[in-house]
Amino acid sequence: MTLLQENGERSSPLPVTDFPQMNFIQMHERLRLELLRRIQRGSLSVSLLARQTGFGQSHLSNFLHDRRQLSLDAIDRILAAQHLAADDLLPGTQRNAGFPLEEDGSAIPVVSHATALFEPYIRPVAVRSMLHLPSAALESVRARASSSRRAWQRFVAVRIPAADALPMDPLVLPDALAVIDRHYNSLTPYRLDRPTLYAVQTGAHLILRYLELVSTRLVLRPHHIDFPVELIDVELGESPGKFIAGRVALILNEP
Repeated sequence: MTLLQENGERSSPLPVTDFPQMNFIQMHERLRLELLRRIQRGSLSVSLLARQTGFGQSHLSNFLHDRRQLSLDAIDRILAAQHLAADDLLPGTQRNAGFPLEEDGSAIPVVSHATALFEPYIRPVAVRSMLHLPSAALESVRARASSSRRAWQRFVAVRIPAADALPMDPLVLPDALAVIDRHYNSLTPYRLDRPTLYAVQTGAHLILRYLELVSTRLVLRPHHIDFPVELIDVELGESPGKFIAGRVALILNEP
């Protein structure tokens, strides 16, 4: 198996023991992100949530856009309406007890493209397998995340099917595993001497491309010159980071 890695620095993720309980602010933010995830996936809308809870749409919209906080009673009503329990909002490191980190390595959940794009905390049912890496493999990876993304579980891995690998050939081969650092959704180059490879959202799917922002368009460039450049329109006031699942930290190609 071939291993490609970008080196740098990062702070180590907090161990499970650093999360003995979840405070109100953490619960508030994790509920907001979970509702946004459901809205992005099309299983929820602000109007539906308003009907379920009795809250006004403007009230809920302000909460979802982080312009106001909810009371504990309001949080309870939303949890009940969405059939959520408090432990559904716990960080993925706590809830994935069935997939522990090894003492001499790091365990990265292999998930679907939609999970990598939309789920802040990886639920056990969303884990297809675990990728076990040496403990030093991700020790020096630098983060550069938007404020909302910093609360997400950081590393996930996805399988790249043959059709999606072709535009990045020979860097990415069919059925490669790409380890994505979801704490890096900035367009600032990771290294000045080489292009940065990103996992980019296209609907409920992700593709691997080099990125740059030209005027109001995000330009997605393939590695293979035979494939076309793609464009994503970025609306005024919208962050390009919204379309970035994360930076590709590792590529594991089968020999």
